[in-house]
Amino acid sequence: MNFDQLAKAPFNLDAEAIAWVKSTLAGLTPDDKLRQLFNLRIAGNNPADLDAVRAFRPGGITRHSGADMAAERALIASLNAAAPVPLLVSADLEGSRMSLAGGAEMPNPLALAAIDDVEVTAEVSRIMAEEARAVGINWSFTPVLDINAAFRSAIVATRGFGSDVATIEKHALTQMRVFQEHGVASAVKHWPGEGYDDRDQHLVTTINPLSMDEWEATFGRLYRGAVEAGALSVMSGHIALPAFVRSIDPAAGIEAFRPASLSRLLNEELLRKRLGFNGLIVSDATAMAGMGSWAKRSETLPELVTAGCDVILFANNPEQDLGYVRKAVEDGRLTMERVDEAIARQLGLKAALGLHRPAAEIGAIATAQNQAYAEGVAQRAPTQVKDTQDLLPLDPRKHRRVLVVSGGIVFPFLPHPLPFALPEMLRQQGFEVTEYTPDMEVSPERFDLMLYLFGDETLLTRGRIFLDWLALTGHFGKAMQRYWHEIPTAMISFGYPYMLYDAPRVPTYINAYSTTETMQRAVVNLLLGKGQWNRNSPVDPFCGLEDARY
Repeated sequence: MNFDQLAKAPFNLDAEAIAWVKSTLAGLTPDDKLRQLFNLRIAGNNPADLDAVRAFRPGGITRHSGADMAAERALIASLNAAAPVPLLVSADLEGSRMSLAGGAEMPNPLALAAIDDVEVTAEVSRIMAEEARAVGINWSFTPVLDINAAFRSAIVATRGFGSDVATIEKHALTQMRVFQEHGVASAVKHWPGEGYDDRDQHLVTTINPLSMDEWEATFGRLYRGAVEAGALSVMSGHIALPAFVRSIDPAAGIEAFRPASLSRLLNEELLRKRLGFNGLIVSDATAMAGMGSWAKRSETLPELVTAGCDVILFANNPEQDLGYVRKAVEDGRLTMERVDEAIARQLGLKAALGLHRPAAEIGAIATAQNQAYAEGVAQRAPTQVKDTQDLLPLDPRKHRRVLVVSGGIVFPFLPHPLPFALPEMLRQQGFEVTEYTPDMEVSPERFDLMLYLFGDETLLTRGRIFLDWLALTGHFGKAMQRYWHEIPTAMISFGYPYMLYDAPRVPTYINAYSTTETMQRAVVNLLLGKGQWNRNSPVDPFCGLEDARY
């Protein structure tokens, strides 16, 4: 490793910090170094799980934090006390349901793109970063630079800043800059770019199908911009870029479809040499089928590092995975020189964050000021896509008897959907709200208004998000019934913005982007005429269907 590289962007280390990197690296045993390659995921507070992480001594952890800030800081302090080097403590700071437990409920990226105000994005990002630091998080696997070009892409949808490159660029780079100014390193993702393949890399290696000219005008522009703006890290995804591989080897065959996480060409040649990236590369999660479908784990884990990844994200069985890497060093597939280079970059990132100095107590979460800001900004996001029946605003005297049809809020880390709070919010405003069951008679004699509520944000390991009429109604006959000719009807999606594809003729449709209670309150206010609807869509909510506009 040429330590002089650490004095350059994005690390920009001074002589003292570089000396710390050198001495720390020299003090690590070969076993320490291999363990430092791993970032382990911790969810919950099971003592046996926490003891296993302490015993493993990884270079970093990804923490799904609880709401008790003092307990979280104490936990991270105890893990750091057992570690040979201060930990990178990472999270996916994506807003909405990925907000910190107990923190202010901030909009997700698609909602920020709908608001399209970089000052709002900057302030939201500042609050998110300061709350993250308050619980000990110093690294975020955000912002997302993916382009929501294929509307059926369940994996991009609400995690990204929409489908317009200029919009993505200004908001994502603003978020990255503000995070890093407030002590949280950004890992921009998912290299080399997702969103033109409508599949999910949790389930399959996805393909970026663009020509290199097309790629340069889109993802090349975004990643070059991030590199020039000082991105400290990049997440290498389980995504192939055949056009680049074939530009070097026209006869590449199956190698053209190697995921970036395992591709030295994409990480070293394209990202480092051609785009000039000098920061840290972290793999995407290693349990994902986008990597696992390529080869067996004993081969892919060492290959991540030889292909240019400086951090192995997550372990199925930490000691077993460590054994795979150790075996690769022993048989020569992975050199200790490459391991040293990876650990030096990790240490460089830690020094850039000031982790080599004593930590200071930082901030608080869920302050009254932060919560008030979250409430106010949520009011600006919900987008009225169409209202051809002039339904809005609602009036409890005219629309008193409301039927709510919903499958609940789907969150990938929970076994069952969560209920919406919105029905109770409407009851508090004087409406009589009934929640649909399959055995119910639906008629204009019984109801003055129908509300369809959808709570599907971007979901992991769900290949498609769509309006599943059968699941929604519970009966094949009722799945075919459309009541909006007799009963005033509105559909509201608090997540996936493309429900019109399966209901193009619904007369009133709203995208609210995020399932949080904060966003639900904002929607209720707007439904009642308390504020102005947003009319800006960061994607095409009509999915290219002309009839959906009417």
